Amino acid sequence: MLAPGEGTRPLGDRVKQTLFAILEPQLRGGAFLDLFAGSGAAGIEALSRGAERAVFVDRDAEAIRTIEANLASTRLRGRATLIRGDALTWLNGDGRRAGPFAGVVVDPPYDRVDLLVATLERIAALEPGSALAPEGILAADGTVVAKHFWKAEVPGEIGLLRSVRERRFGETALTFLRWASAGADSEGEVDR
Repeated sequence: MLAPGEGTRPLGDRVKQTLFAILEPQLRGGAFLDLFAGSGAAGIEALSRGAERAVFVDRDAEAIRTIEANLASTRLRGRATLIRGDALTWLNGDGRRAGPFAGVVVDPPYDRVDLLVATLERIAALEPGSALAPEGILAADGTVVAKHFWKAEVPGEIGLLRSVRERRFGETALTFLRWASAGADSEGEVDR
């Protein structure tokens, strides 16, 4: 898989395997959102594991070209939508009508924890049934996954989103969040 250039951290094999072993059952036939998509690895993996469609959002033109090439090489372009733009701006505009998504991966640059938290806050504000997004960004039984530097402080609760699991792989951590109404218990799992 191609990567758009320096500063991009594509999903490593171990991270990808763990991420999708957890998400795969709920993705089949559902939609997937890859925010700060980079190479598109998360969305392409979701499509290959049965997601009906995937939306890729990245502001970088080189990233969008790379995602396009990766989709072409995997023959998955027909089930993909590429958006060149800022993730928060998209969530505040057209994104409000794009969901609901069974799975969402949020993967901004590691040094932008503020952007990670702001994106999670925006997803939480667009819960299913809200006036802003009746269908919601994240489906009622969906999962949002924040990919971040392991030392980054990701809140355990953001609106009605609750952290239910965390996995660590060297310097990378994945924090899984679900709606409190989904009844998910915090598992407190950490892989090192």
